[in-house]
Amino acid sequence: MERLPADICLKIFCFLDHQSLATAHQVCRRWKLMSSENILWSNLFEGRWGTDSAAFYAPTDSKSWKDVYIVQDRCDRIGLGLKIICEGDECYLVHQGEIQRHLGSRKQEMLSNQHSDGELAAETSLADSEPSVGILDKILFFLGDLEAASVQAKRARVI
Repeated sequence: MERLPADICLKIFCFLDHQSLATAHQVCRRWKLMSSENILWSNLFEGRWGTDSAAFYAPTDSKSWKDVYIVQDRCDRIGLGLKIICEGDECYLVHQGEIQRHLGSRKQEMLSNQHSDGELAAETSLADSEPSVGILDKILFFLGDLEAASVQAKRARVI
């Protein structure tokens, strides 16, 4: 693959599905660039959701087909609306498939819980020893902001 011209490598990459492309993205810098090509993700999008959807969801501004594919895939997996999802150890607030806010990491919370229980070894760095806001606290804080914003919006409609 190292000696093959980029256009031949791209043709080979056209046979990969989205999971294989994501894996190829992590191999090396050259594969990272090739697996991010818009034509690959555009073809994958059309193959999965059809030409009409591809025309409707075509990327705007600085978005790529890869970004559009990821959002549409997330919508298929979790649905539309406001959701709190966890992907791996990370938690996110998602609306219409777009990540709106990173809520935190379960790893951070587990580390802070271990530290508060005195189970963490002495090699813990200073950064790990700082108390972190828990995911639930962030969710409650966000919901408070959302409630305040909705009250202001209702008042504006009444006036």
